[in-house]
Amino acid sequence: MKYVLLGTLEAEWAGKQKERVKKAQAKLKELGISMQAIHYTQGPFDFVDVVEAPNAEAMLSFSVWYAAQGFGRIESLPAFDAQTFEAAVQRAGV
Repeated sequence: MKYVLLGTLEAEWAGKQKERVKKAQAKLKELGISMQAIHYTQGPFDFVDVVEAPNAEAMLSFSVWYAAQGFGRIESLPAFDAQTFEAAVQRAGV
């Protein structure tokens, strides 16, 4: 399942980018989550990532771990491709 991660960074980690990313990537690998894309943004979120996770529990585990490290906060949104959306619309009878 793909997820879009909307994340914020705590101020003390903003200057330690390489260290934070290295730790996060190791945890993602441990949980069976693969990073698809990383984008840094301006506005309410500091970054938007796309990942592939084996299940919702793995994604939740990563979000909890990320916050516990003091890195910041993550909102994870399931991401559906067009084919899945179209099938859902059909099943909904819309």
